[in-house]
Amino acid sequence: MKWFQTATLSLAMLITAGCASTSNNATQWIYPPMAVPLQASAQQEVQIARLSHLLQRPDLSDEIRAKMLYERGNYYDSVGLRELARLDYNLSLSLNPAQPDLFNLLGVFFTQVGEFDAAYDAFDSTLELDPENSYAARNRAIALYYGDRIDLALEDMQKHYEQDPSDPFRALWRYLIQMEQQPELAREQLLAQYQQRDEQWGWVLVAISLGDVSEEQAFKAILAGTRDNTLLAQRLTEAYFYLGKRYQAQGDFANAISLYKLAISFNVYEYVEHRYAFLELNRIYNQVKAEQLAKAKMAQEQSSQ
Repeated sequence: MKWFQTATLSLAMLITAGCASTSNNATQWIYPPMAVPLQASAQQEVQIARLSHLLQRPDLSDEIRAKMLYERGNYYDSVGLRELARLDYNLSLSLNPAQPDLFNLLGVFFTQVGEFDAAYDAFDSTLELDPENSYAARNRAIALYYGDRIDLALEDMQKHYEQDPSDPFRALWRYLIQMEQQPELAREQLLAQYQQRDEQWGWVLVAISLGDVSEEQAFKAILAGTRDNTLLAQRLTEAYFYLGKRYQAQGDFANAISLYKLAISFNVYEYVEHRYAFLELNRIYNQVKAEQLAKAKMAQEQSSQ
């Protein structure tokens, strides 16, 4: 989800498909459901070129230049040119530091690349400038989660969740964070909230995370209810990411890795699920590497005895 907006989708198709099956009955795909990977549009390319040309003018005020750099940075980010986006964001901030949304974007960038202290500072700056910025509150909690500061992450996410318990993404991320410490309670609370669901699209992702629907049912609902390729790419990016989280929690790293790679493959650069799929792949790599080193050390110690 691009956490600068919200989206909804009727659950009627999913409910019609049935919600009684569990992941144990999941169908193994010959080919996974796919969308055409998103490509930079002519409009995006033209806007980048136009802004680059206008920024060469020497007579721009600092305020106008800061806005144009922010805008070009957004275009760079939307086509996956994140380092160029970050450079424009930093230049924009140097001209006008009172931009809470821009600090939020930088915080997400720093989280993705594992620079967690910088991410916390960026989100704190957003919340100092705009205390009611709910996206920064959520993103800071997630940064704390990926930075292994689970107690603080859960405290932040709990406050964020209580502000709008009907938001499926708040419920889902509270569940993912709480799973690190209290998996049974986390599942119990998410299931209770899921049973009071409305028609927001995010509850489909909750159903996938809980295993309340089979993968076949979930993806049939997504494919049947989504005709536009861009929307399909966005929906599949989210679905594959959260399904990957479920497999990862079960210790099935092979399927989790495949699902994270699928989440990345659609080029939905603006969605946090696309961004954080890279983080999850790195976490799996580090965990497997640590386990292999521990086994090798144990084997070496046993052989030397």
